Amino acid sequence: MHDLVWYASYGANMSRGRFDCYLAGGVPPGGSRANPGCRDTSPPRAERRVWLGGGVYFGLASPMWGGGLAMLDPDLPGAAPARAYLVTPGQFADIAAQEMYRDPAAELDLAALAPGDRLRLGPGRYETVLRLGDIDGRPAFTFTAHWSRADVAAAAPAAAYLTAIGTGLCAAHGWPPERAGAYLAGRPGAAGAWDGARVAALLRAR
Repeated sequence: MHDLVWYASYGANMSRGRFDCYLAGGVPPGGSRANPGCRDTSPPRAERRVWLGGGVYFGLASPMWGGGLAMLDPDLPGAAPARAYLVTPGQFADIAAQEMYRDPAAELDLAALAPGDRLRLGPGRYETVLRLGDIDGRPAFTFTAHWSRADVAAAAPAAAYLTAIGTGLCAAHGWPPERAGAYLAGRPGAAGAWDGARVAALLRAR
């Protein structure tokens, strides 16, 4: 396995402030639970904006934020904006554990995964590792659910959660609040419950 891998986030971890709570521990702004942090709290070696094949939707309920969770269905048409962080395989494993509300303690066997492969670690949300393509010759991964968009009811996300995602979008992709707001308000689950102007107002007020 490579000494470093890319973790690509399409949700709240696009916000560097929120992502740092996975690395070093702590409660993110607007969140309700503390993350224990990684065993190795070193910052990412690099980061960059990326696009992931598929589409993002909001569903279920987040124990951290309340409201629907952002999940990626790689089989949907289109592409989703994301932010990739260059971390060690051990850090990636610890981030995965925290996404699943488990304590960081074990490594993941990622070496055998080819682009498009999935490693199911459990039955719930964010318990499936999706192998993406390579970035600069290093493998990239993200987390999602094992089900498809059609298998779960949409659910509106909370304001604090949209703020975290939108903050990361603006920082990573250079989007103005209006563009980030329109994108988020158009996702299944948010559509009809939020409009772009309301989400943009959240981002301008942060």
